[in-house]
Amino acid sequence: MSIFEAVVLGLIQGLTEFLPISSSAHLRVFAAFFNWPDPGAAFTAVSQIGTELAVILYFRKRIWAIISVWCRSLFDRELRSDINARMGWYIIIGTIPIGVLGLLLEDQIEGVFRDLRLIALNLIIFGIILGLVDHLARRQNEIEDLTLKRGLTFGLFQTLALIPGVSRSGATITGGRLLGFTRPAAAEFAFLLALPAVFASGLYKLFDIGGDEYAGWGATIVGTLVAFVIGYIVIAWLMKFISTHSFMPFVYYRIALGVVILVLVYFGVLAPEGGAGVV
Repeated sequence: MSIFEAVVLGLIQGLTEFLPISSSAHLRVFAAFFNWPDPGAAFTAVSQIGTELAVILYFRKRIWAIISVWCRSLFDRELRSDINARMGWYIIIGTIPIGVLGLLLEDQIEGVFRDLRLIALNLIIFGIILGLVDHLARRQNEIEDLTLKRGLTFGLFQTLALIPGVSRSGATITGGRLLGFTRPAAAEFAFLLALPAVFASGLYKLFDIGGDEYAGWGATIVGTLVAFVIGYIVIAWLMKFISTHSFMPFVYYRIALGVVILVLVYFGVLAPEGGAGVV
């Protein structure tokens, strides 16, 4: 992978990680469209570390409160009812489902799940589901309304992110909206919940960088840095945008992109399991 390709893919990762439009799908599709080899699950996982560092920077006050209060609550019973202490437990418990399934489905994630036809269908289907849930949600729960059951439900929805085209933020936010959380609250907990899983996945895949992988260390580092910078800008914009707007623009985009991918695959412009086909 050239540095130019790494910058482009890092830019795509940063632009799409927090928007409910699937970053893994965009990395896969753009690589195929420009006839680049599939960047692979390893590059995708490691570059996501950059976007999660952007989450840490943006939500640094909340994250520090969660860590400090949770740690003190282990010895101080009175702190255990504090929302930050509880969120610490909810994030830990909500991460277990995706951790278990991620290991069990590792071969499928790197193989059949990366078929462009499946990615396109996931973009369309889960985009429609997000739109319906967002439109029908009536309750207005905030972060303080999180419970163990709701935290685990967030985590179960996050497991859908293992399939390219679903979108980690899209799936988890959909779960949050289904539980009646406001858009900002659903997005905030979705981003915080992703931290352990993404860092664990990225560190695990570090051992796959280089060797037979298309993306080497230099390209992966560059892509990760670009993803961090762009990711921070996007997350700051998104949190402001969803405070006054619905997710429908992203739903329309997902459906349109999914249809375009299916059309390009049907006419042989894109090969479903590889790079570009007939140009």
